[in-house]
Amino acid sequence: MWCVSEITPKYREAMNDVLTLYEKPYQSDEPVVCFDEKSLQLLAEKREPRPMRQGMPFRRDYEYVRKGTVNVFCAVEPKAGRHLTGIHPYRKAVDFAEFLAWLAERYPNTRTIHLVMDNLNTHQQTSLEKRFGLQRGKEIWNRFTPHYTPVHASWLNQAEIEVGLIARQCLKRRRFATLGEVREELQAWNLRANQKQVKINWTFTSQKASAAFAGKRGN
Repeated sequence: MWCVSEITPKYREAMNDVLTLYEKPYQSDEPVVCFDEKSLQLLAEKREPRPMRQGMPFRRDYEYVRKGTVNVFCAVEPKAGRHLTGIHPYRKAVDFAEFLAWLAERYPNTRTIHLVMDNLNTHQQTSLEKRFGLQRGKEIWNRFTPHYTPVHASWLNQAEIEVGLIARQCLKRRRFATLGEVREELQAWNLRANQKQVKINWTFTSQKASAAFAGKRGN
């Protein structure tokens, strides 16, 4: 449950921009892609697990060995049921830039890609320019039309639903010791989700937002 403490004009403007975007009819040449990221701890087994056998469940020792972390970049096109995931060793500007360049290549024939994301300081054009140079960085960034959720309102980003799905259906209660293991499992999850074209049924509209926050005032 999210608690919204203050609805400022800036908050309303950003919220309405995102919700109006969600309400537009699907256009293949202007896809709406929601983007988020999740840090994942790498854990190796300290003792060999005991495999499942008849009458006995799979058993694992509670102790583990920490192997660092990786960052999972999650992108979803909710109305098309398209899921795109990237695994990077860090959550730095260069990793964001490389994922965005990869994402742009997945949509070669679009007029623009509407990208919904939060206000993290790396989610800017400068990240791409630092990684690819001014000209190439600007070219990649111009493939996108960014739509930022309001500060403290990342719940408006449908990619948070995607992160939750991945966590529950693929990563929950599992241990991965290497980046490669995570990548392999997520590629398999993505393949199944894309084959089924699993879509997100978003129901919170700009009209509902107006009704919900009718009495809220900000500076």
